[in-house]
Amino acid sequence: MTGFPYSLIEEPSPAGRLGLIVLQVDETIEGDFRRLFPDPALTLHITRIPSGTELTPETIAGMAEGLPRATALLPQVPMFDAVGYACTSGTLLLGPERVEDLVRRNCRTRRVCTPLTAAVEAFRHLGIARLGLVSPYIASVSEPLREAFVASGVEVPNVVSFDESTEANVARIDGRSLMAATRAVADGVDAVFLSCTNLRTFEIIAPLEAELGVPVLSSNSVFGWAMARDLPTWSRPHGPGRLFGS
Repeated sequence: MTGFPYSLIEEPSPAGRLGLIVLQVDETIEGDFRRLFPDPALTLHITRIPSGTELTPETIAGMAEGLPRATALLPQVPMFDAVGYACTSGTLLLGPERVEDLVRRNCRTRRVCTPLTAAVEAFRHLGIARLGLVSPYIASVSEPLREAFVASGVEVPNVVSFDESTEANVARIDGRSLMAATRAVADGVDAVFLSCTNLRTFEIIAPLEAELGVPVLSSNSVFGWAMARDLPTWSRPHGPGRLFGS
């Protein structure tokens, strides 16, 4: 038997190449990113990182060991346009600089993106000075998140939390609960941010913006928006809310 001749394509993803590191317990972000990036010419590679069933400072700290291993499981391509670590609170407690270092150990990428840094970019892009924050997390995670946004120059006068640490429950918080929480923090602010990549937010963003008259952002919406800005050919993703029309 002889080998049949074949040829190779020079570039399998002319629209760009993204990598995404997803928590083992996250049930939401992959579906949201498939909606944001439907272009078949764009390559989206996904790997997972071990994470506890509960989100606490201790389990988040343990992800530092798993990040380089998870990144090593991405295809060893010459270069990614962006690689994202899909954990808002994990970035907060590990620190964006440390996350970037851990990701770059085992892959080549033009940029490392996180929901936390993407949120700050989105706030600046939209000119947001006062923010309402909705968090599913327990206080030991929610309060540092508020402090991080304040340190970035954004006032956060209104905060509500579901005080939930079990990720399976976070993924199942229903739209009515999220809408009620958003309304509770919307008074006197320029925008509302729904934190956590495991929250199911895409269906409620547009109705809430129409009702409240302010931008409604979520971890997944700002994350996808920021990663799209790193693509070689800018093609506005199909995302919900004012952010994607700005």
